[in-house]
Amino acid sequence: MSGGHAHQGLLVPGTSVLHRLPAHVKLVAALFSVLAIVAAPGSQFWAFGVFAGVIALLAAVARIPPGLIARRLLIELPFVVFALLLPFVAAGERTEVLGVPMSIEGLWSAWELVATATLGLAVSVLLAATTGLREILTGLERLRMPTLIVQIMSFMIRYADVVADELRRMRIARESRGFVARDIRQWPVLGRSAGALFVRCFERGERVHLAMLSRGYDGGMPGTDGPGASSVVWATGLSLPLLFTVVTAVAVLTGGAR
Repeated sequence: MSGGHAHQGLLVPGTSVLHRLPAHVKLVAALFSVLAIVAAPGSQFWAFGVFAGVIALLAAVARIPPGLIARRLLIELPFVVFALLLPFVAAGERTEVLGVPMSIEGLWSAWELVATATLGLAVSVLLAATTGLREILTGLERLRMPTLIVQIMSFMIRYADVVADELRRMRIARESRGFVARDIRQWPVLGRSAGALFVRCFERGERVHLAMLSRGYDGGMPGTDGPGASSVVWATGLSLPLLFTVVTAVAVLTGGAR
């Protein structure tokens, strides 16, 4: 497959239990694990400690370097910045932290936002690091996601590199003619370039579609047939969301309200 290099760069090859689990099992496990994390009351700090410890243990089992996970978590920096502003802009009762007045409700909201976003993203990072792109798409089809949507996703990823190369060639062509985008006066040129890129991508898509039809394309892609996961595999995969659900339930029952 010519595209998908960006996602394949997220994959960390290995032979661990996490790597061997079927993609559709991991997708279901990741979804319900994130839901359990979001449902946990923010006042129960120990619950989030358990979540973080289990995720770290799974990363160690899959031999995913901690530094790699930390670098990929940097994508949430905009949310962290937003969370840091909440204690200053939120209304309600206020308290002083290092002599600075802050909203108590804002502090709780900031903590919950950062904790749930970080742990949920860590689960997603673990999924991407142990599952290849083609496996994820196949897993989505096994989970009965509409075939058309899966195919659209597949082609978007497959031809992302092609579109990026086309954009790079157009940029080189502009710069070779002395064009430099310095201010708003150059926006019309950039707009026309974007329009030309859209037309080229549309025409390429038409050619690809005709080529597929000439090779017998009937609306479905091969490669999704085969035996499903056994009950043992499902039990192994769903043990993580089950554990997280139990932790969340205990946290709620032992005084989840602030």
